[in-house]
Amino acid sequence: MKLVVLACLAAVALAAPQPQDGKPVVVILRDDRQDSGDGNFNYAFEADNGILTEASGSPGAQGQSNIQGVYRLTFPEGGTAEVRYVADENGFQPQSDLIPTPHPLPAHVHDLLRIAEEQRAQGVQYDQRGFRINKK
Repeated sequence: MKLVVLACLAAVALAAPQPQDGKPVVVILRDDRQDSGDGNFNYAFEADNGILTEASGSPGAQGQSNIQGVYRLTFPEGGTAEVRYVADENGFQPQSDLIPTPHPLPAHVHDLLRIAEEQRAQGVQYDQRGFRINKK
């Protein structure tokens, strides 16, 4: 009886995925795909190493695919990164705590933008060298 149990354990050990060239084996936990053939689709993929991606899409009014989804990965040092996104006629729009954000504009820049808008409304124009063009 012990020999049978030992043989079964050995068979299970040999059947398990083995690393190749020192690289660990990644096991796929989920791979769901649906494509209706009319431009609408959904997919979800997840691996045991922390990689995950999910997306759903539909045809856009301008011929593009409108997609919204998320992808996540695990850093080698630990921790995860997640990016949620929309891709449509306005381009790729990611959202994540990892994406750097620009510094806020200084107060004087807001003043300059307001002055420039006022001048445009008054019809003030400048040439390519920055000199004001006087209208008669």
